[in-house]
Amino acid sequence: MDKKNSLINLGCRLNIYEGEIIKNHLKKHNLQNITVINSCAVTAEAEKKVEYEIRKAKRNNPKNKIIVTGCAAQINPDKYDQLKEVDLVLGNKEKLQSVLWSNLNFKNSIQVEDILLEKKPVLTEIETFEGKSRAYIEIQQGCDHRCTFCIIPFGRGNNRSIPAGEIVNRIKNIVKNGYREVVLTGVDITDYGKDLIPKTTFSNLIKRILKLVPELEQLRLSSIDCAEIDDEFWDVLPDKRLMPHFHISLQAGNNLILKRMKRRHSREMAIEFCNKILSIRREATFGADIIAGFPTETEEMFKDSIKLIDDCYLTHLHVFPYSQRQNTPAARMPQLDKTIIKSRAKILRDKGMINLKKHLANKIGKKDLILVEKNQDNKSLGKDQNFLNVVVDEVVMEGNIIPCIYTGVENNKLLARKI
Repeated sequence: MDKKNSLINLGCRLNIYEGEIIKNHLKKHNLQNITVINSCAVTAEAEKKVEYEIRKAKRNNPKNKIIVTGCAAQINPDKYDQLKEVDLVLGNKEKLQSVLWSNLNFKNSIQVEDILLEKKPVLTEIETFEGKSRAYIEIQQGCDHRCTFCIIPFGRGNNRSIPAGEIVNRIKNIVKNGYREVVLTGVDITDYGKDLIPKTTFSNLIKRILKLVPELEQLRLSSIDCAEIDDEFWDVLPDKRLMPHFHISLQAGNNLILKRMKRRHSREMAIEFCNKILSIRREATFGADIIAGFPTETEEMFKDSIKLIDDCYLTHLHVFPYSQRQNTPAARMPQLDKTIIKSRAKILRDKGMINLKKHLANKIGKKDLILVEKNQDNKSLGKDQNFLNVVVDEVVMEGNIIPCIYTGVENNKLLARKI
């Protein structure tokens, strides 16, 4: 990106993808001296981070105009418009529209439409990702579900799927530009396709991609919901180009808490899902989002979440201390003391780290393929097929996939040598 411009992506992988769209718009329309904050609103801490980045950006580049967009801006545009550092607030739809960037109007300081009224996705396309060895491909926008703790649908709107042919063409173009791994991303990717005519499914999309883009070496999935997986998924799962790391939106391990969250799966369903994957792909690993200290969660209920880490063989944990979000049903439930929430989050993270360390130790002496992300100190840093961090003992060109054998573990990273 032009040194006179800067982009700060906060939050999810979808923001990373959409950040690349914004970069392209800035470059295409020859815009200069602009800082874009692509915000997140998943927790109260995430929103505090937005304000911190706004103030920091103004200190670092006082001459730049600051544009705030993303979920926090979509949900509460007035809040950011009132900050003296902010020049323009854009909604999640508006930030993707080339025509808006072609004639930026700073006089109209809030340009945010009601995203819940949107019926179709904003179609975009990019062919390169600056400084990235893998490419993110957006397959849908929004979410039709209303989990009681979640505010994101009000920032992203309802589920709107990108046509499968469009996705396949995007991936073909990305692969032509040298990318060997593609990550399917969105807000609720496993709900893909039900709004299309004719209807299709997430599993069918995976099947089409693997069939129609045979030159794609690695296909990876972002967060999935086990309640939305259909039978066709088990037909595509054996394909070795589908990466064996599955990050599941679990949120809790107790069935009553899951009901109060308005989740669509049970504890038993999650365990069965992981076991079935392992029966087909023995090398699979699992990650999960888990919320600590959801309202009404007792000590016994919390123990179910701890136990779920082992029951689902979780080695990659994203632990979120429960964050009360305004106007959500969970915010009106009896709240736990913040010290309890913080303590439970630490217990979950510590348990996840124990499992990760055991898993890393068991990898020594085994072989895998590594996607090189960058070079540093005469070594190559990257991720293996299970999305574990790996340090290879020689320099290999970024973006290459290389066979390695694991020789040790250091700072929770696998050490490896090329074979």
